[in-house]
Amino acid sequence: MVQVMTEQTANPGALTDRLSMGLLVLTAVSGIVDAISFLGLGHVFTANMTGNVAFLAFAVAGIPGVSVARSSASLAAFMSGAALGGYFGRGVAGPLRRRWLLLCGTCEASLLVAAAVAAIVLDGDSTALADREYALIVLIAFAMGLRNATVQQLAVPGLMSTVVLTTTITGLLADLALPGGNPRAWLRLGSITSLFVGAAIGALLLRFGLAVPLIAGACCVLVATLGFTDARDAKA
Repeated sequence: MVQVMTEQTANPGALTDRLSMGLLVLTAVSGIVDAISFLGLGHVFTANMTGNVAFLAFAVAGIPGVSVARSSASLAAFMSGAALGGYFGRGVAGPLRRRWLLLCGTCEASLLVAAAVAAIVLDGDSTALADREYALIVLIAFAMGLRNATVQQLAVPGLMSTVVLTTTITGLLADLALPGGNPRAWLRLGSITSLFVGAAIGALLLRFGLAVPLIAGACCVLVATLGFTDARDAKA
């Protein structure tokens, strides 16, 4: 983490810009997958765990329309992915960091594609409907946990998370209150916009089934990952 922050301070040009743009794309993917899970998998989030904790509490309180099992499955899968990403990614530096980022991006895209395949294979089978939903929830939430742990280790100011926006919105408003503002406030605004656009795209693509937005998200992850890892490699 220290190395990444040092690189960003010393090289604030194309490297940081490409990395930031990649993270904004990943934020849009978070919007896509949360649209898929909330609208298509029964009122559960697979990226936004704050919402899941609230849903779990609602379900425990007996509120209809939310599920203890779905929320618990999503939380457990996300935490597993985050623990794995945190354990293996911590302290990775230099060329190994590039390989780790490529591995994480490839794993996330692969998990989203696997979820799309599951959606296609189990589509129309009423007896497998519940199994399909849980399979998709686990695959997507695990991918989001793995990615979120990796993004936090990158420590990009203004883009510390690609799945939640409460801190981002607070930071943006706090920046606006400062004399002269914050030159990186555009990243926070971009993060909010990216999640909004991604969620809208996910909702629209759901008209064509669960697989389409999942494949679109996987493609975006690969493009974003290759973009900022190539930028790091070019500066090596």
